[in-house]
Amino acid sequence: MSEIGPSTLLAFYLPQYHPIKENDEWWGPGFTEWTNVVKAEPQFPGHYQPHVPSDLGYYDLRDPEVRERQAVLASEAGVNAFAYYHYWFNGRRLLERPVEEILASGEPEFPFILVWANENWTRRWDGGESKILMGQHYSAEDDLEHIRALLPALSDRRYLTRDGKPILAIYRSSLLPDPRATTELWRAEAERSGLPGLYLLCIESAGDKVSDPRQLGFDAAVEFPPSWADLPWKPLRFKIRRSLRWFNSRFSHHILRYDNMANRAMAKPDPVYPRWPGVTPGFDNTARRRRNATIFVESSPDTYQRWLASALQRSERIANKFEPGLAGMVFINAWNEWGEGNHLEPDQQHGHTFLNATKQAVEQFNTAGESE
Repeated sequence: MSEIGPSTLLAFYLPQYHPIKENDEWWGPGFTEWTNVVKAEPQFPGHYQPHVPSDLGYYDLRDPEVRERQAVLASEAGVNAFAYYHYWFNGRRLLERPVEEILASGEPEFPFILVWANENWTRRWDGGESKILMGQHYSAEDDLEHIRALLPALSDRRYLTRDGKPILAIYRSSLLPDPRATTELWRAEAERSGLPGLYLLCIESAGDKVSDPRQLGFDAAVEFPPSWADLPWKPLRFKIRRSLRWFNSRFSHHILRYDNMANRAMAKPDPVYPRWPGVTPGFDNTARRRRNATIFVESSPDTYQRWLASALQRSERIANKFEPGLAGMVFINAWNEWGEGNHLEPDQQHGHTFLNATKQAVEQFNTAGESE
């Protein structure tokens, strides 16, 4: 297993870039995330859509060469690990093929963790309770079956650990009927299998916030920007609509400024519980939502770099306060969320600028640490 380093960057990774029979049934033959991405259209003058990939093209994750090239790009930019989304519905897995092939082949030689995306799958892409395509049903029996199914991945030599313990995250801990029961069962089963335990993370996503993750049985929380609860929706939304001269009664999208999001995140006080910082290079889910999309305008590599540099410094303070002797972590949302416009993977408009900004922020952080 792979222990975290002095400044560990993890990038969330979406595996929905290969066809599966369920998506064929729900959305039509050959559906992948690219199906939505290529259909996106600009919603106002100057709106950047569609996002068109450059280096890797409209790839298929069944191709091992694509996975290898992704790892090389990430490593060269200073990203230390991928956080692969993992889909489990009472013993049924979806989109599991890329990770299964990574485990079986031993390639690429790049660290990773798993993030259980435990929402319902819905036709509206919102994880809600309507138009459910694949639902979640929780039980102690399922928790046990689930952790046992994860043991081969958790024991892989590339699996990222913290203090020797494999790092495992849950996307929506608030949906668990009894989080402490789940986390205790998982830890006990991991130890029975010979692992030294688990380092468990809850993601503060979709408005989920916890007063202290340790009370729920987790070791720490993770920020997941954009954080909807922290954004001043109406003032920014209407101001920017007016500035674009695009507001009318049929315009349903929510438009906000990227630099406002970044500045608000950098200005927040350090948390009173262990919570690892998160950053994002942008966000625009027009490709997934033809109406009521959330669009952050004017994202830039410079602002992203400042935000990431600030997050790395914050993560070091959090580690020193709550887990002395261990390194900090920062999570990037995301490596390849093309349907939501937040991807580090290069596109035709920005090229490698966001990857280069990532590298420069890491180098800046490491240089500052060496000079102390």
